[in-house]
Amino acid sequence: MSGLRLDGRVAVVTGAGRGIGRAYALLLGKLGAKVVVNDLGGSTLGTGGDEGPADEVAKQIEAAGGAAVANYADVSTVEGGKSVIATAVERFGGIDIVVNNAGNMVWASLPEATIETIDAHWAVHVRGSFNTLHAAWPYFLEKDYGRAILTTSVGMFGLMDNIGYAIAKASMIGMAKSLTVGRKDANINVNCIAPNALTRLAARTEEEQAQLDPPSAVMDSDNVAPMVAYLAHESCQVSGEVYVAGAGRFARLFVGVTPGYLHPGLTGATVDDVAANWAAINDEAGYYVPSTLMDWAGHYLSHLSRQAP
Repeated sequence: MSGLRLDGRVAVVTGAGRGIGRAYALLLGKLGAKVVVNDLGGSTLGTGGDEGPADEVAKQIEAAGGAAVANYADVSTVEGGKSVIATAVERFGGIDIVVNNAGNMVWASLPEATIETIDAHWAVHVRGSFNTLHAAWPYFLEKDYGRAILTTSVGMFGLMDNIGYAIAKASMIGMAKSLTVGRKDANINVNCIAPNALTRLAARTEEEQAQLDPPSAVMDSDNVAPMVAYLAHESCQVSGEVYVAGAGRFARLFVGVTPGYLHPGLTGATVDDVAANWAAINDEAGYYVPSTLMDWAGHYLSHLSRQAP
């Protein structure tokens, strides 16, 4: 039995009917959390609905001796986000953990991609994550406790035809950073997971999806779940960070800033100065990892405090 347990905690996992979300829900339930298994049951495009996937996962958790309830709300809507949290409160008496995993994929890039391509991803990934956290936040503040995990992706680094997905996933980092600052001293941690697993979102057609099932053992979603379970645990004290997990490796992903080039006199730089110092601007030696906007400003503008009055 695991030394780290979630007994007494209430967790919501969105998009938990299949793939990675299913692995999260099953592990959280195994570790003792009471789980709201949310899944609209839609296609990879985010359309349609089916109560079956959420029902099946909830039954699996209960069959293993855990407590779970299915929820089929569309978290891209305000009412859907409220419904998921309300289900946790009404059924289990509160909410401690929110894992925002619900996602979709509409393959396209410019010039084929349209604003509808962007909106389709934004609705599920960004608005869906915000809606559930907006509903859960008052409960987190009331009890001075909460753990939230947002799903980002290494897809934000760019993949052929995934512009909408990349934009949405990069947004998760900003959300986690901002909520971390906004929580002030409250014991609420918000982090991001970038899963490395082979799921149906990686396929562009139903034929490709069929070829992905079942995934190879090393790329199975179960290999991601331990990181999410740790981020959901009370002993995890980090917030505003991004972690990659899967295929046997667990790592931290971060945004770094180079020291760059400092122009003599601070003003009057020209485009030729930028060109002449391009190597220094890009030199990663001595980079720093900002934790907040003010931390970045403190580094970036540190030379001003050294100027003589």
